[in-house]
Amino acid sequence: MKRILISGGAGFIGSHLCERLLNEGNDIICLDNYFTGNKNNILHLIGHPHFELVRHDVTTPYYAEVDEIFNLACPASPIHYQYNGIKTIKTSVMGAINMLGLAKRTRAKILQASTSEVYGDPSIHPQTEDYWGNVNPIGIRSCYDEGKRCAESLFMNYHHQNDVRIKIIRIFNTYGPKMHPHDGRVVSNFIVQALNNEDITIYGDGSQTRSFQYVDDLVEGMIRMMNAPDEFIGPVNIGNPGEFTILQLAEMVIRLTGSSSKLIYMPLPQDDPIQRQPDISLAKEKLDWMPEVRLEEGLTKTIAYFKELLKA
Repeated sequence: MKRILISGGAGFIGSHLCERLLNEGNDIICLDNYFTGNKNNILHLIGHPHFELVRHDVTTPYYAEVDEIFNLACPASPIHYQYNGIKTIKTSVMGAINMLGLAKRTRAKILQASTSEVYGDPSIHPQTEDYWGNVNPIGIRSCYDEGKRCAESLFMNYHHQNDVRIKIIRIFNTYGPKMHPHDGRVVSNFIVQALNNEDITIYGDGSQTRSFQYVDDLVEGMIRMMNAPDEFIGPVNIGNPGEFTILQLAEMVIRLTGSSSKLIYMPLPQDDPIQRQPDISLAKEKLDWMPEVRLEEGLTKTIAYFKELLKA
């Protein structure tokens, strides 16, 4: 049994990771300050003898004896990370420093949940891990983009300077049950609007592309990365290379929900990427990983979750 700390463990992705690792027989410490995480996501785990829930903000140090750390703590949707940009930067940077300090003291292996946003509005397509990105350092998204880029730098420096065992993954658009219904992300937005038969809001002309990964595929990739040989530290893209326009996504959601929603178009937000698609060759080679859940299948499961949530 490994003792595993998951920061941001009550969030959308963290809660799925907590459940999976607990079911595999590990001892889990779930750390969350509930800024975007939700206790309801892990309510069914409370009371399990090997699950510990701690209300804590990673911008302050945390002390425990652990074998592995998954550092997921950070608001990830534009609405939430732009709400308090300073707090977002502090969470990414000071949170990384505090979790890396814990890993250094306990000699734990630590995984950083980085993001495809480190690539910014990419000038190459699809994005490979050796691409340095095209990020506006003073734009409205920079609190998140540059915070995550700095966190990657911190991880590399702790590795080179202090021999901390690190792993870096870059997560591409992920969706699934337990998403916050009002987080402003495109999948949850479209599903909630469609289920309520409201107008579906498309920013820009809908031709911009995204690659959508179901949460179970991501969790599998994260665990494979953590269990990979120490020599492979990443960064590695974890995402679904299937590329869809925002308009295609909206039309699929309307069809799967049987909604009467109409499409309306709004101006594209500042620095919104035009294209986003991962090259996952490295993940296939090093982790023997590739996503298995097709978009229509994953959306069907996510729609069923939101139907129940909206009934409550």
